[in-house]
Amino acid sequence: MNNSFFRKNSKIYIISGNLKGRKISFKNIPNLRPTTNQIRETLFEWLSKYIKNSRCLDCFAGSGVLGIEAISRYAAFSTLLEIEKKTFLTLKKNIKELNIYNVEIIRTNTLHWLKKTRNKPYDIIFIDPPYHQGLVKKTINLLENKKWIKKNSFIYIEQEKKQSIIVPKNWTLYKKKITNQIQCYLYICST
Repeated sequence: MNNSFFRKNSKIYIISGNLKGRKISFKNIPNLRPTTNQIRETLFEWLSKYIKNSRCLDCFAGSGVLGIEAISRYAAFSTLLEIEKKTFLTLKKNIKELNIYNVEIIRTNTLHWLKKTRNKPYDIIFIDPPYHQGLVKKTINLLENKKWIKKNSFIYIEQEKKQSIIVPKNWTLYKKKITNQIQCYLYICST
């Protein structure tokens, strides 16, 4: 996906909730590909009955917009995982400027963190990794095998179009959207 629009404008806005209209700014961060407003609106409409008081995990935070949008819509807590130092520091700055305290930002390799960290399962998990690196499959395997998911957890996956996806048998497709450039899936764990 071409992200020159984002680099040029270097900010995105929260689209709903108590932070509606507030901006998340990023300057000169190459390869940052935040989820578009249209896709976020669709995703959070799908999650509207479930987001309040949920615990969310944004596996490849990037701009942090998915985890922050969840907080704006009254999620109880969001954990944002980001490996790139400049992006991580910008995320910290944005969280401070937004004056939100129920967000944990961790500078880490997501796969390593999922493998080594012990935590209780999350209610909603966002998987929107860098493209063409095979990270979706590896992330799904770790989430399932390391018990990051519980019954009725939602798992959102955004990836480049025409990439295959294989999910565990206990994940049921709840919603999907396919655009010219990406495919988005929301699954619910049934066991």
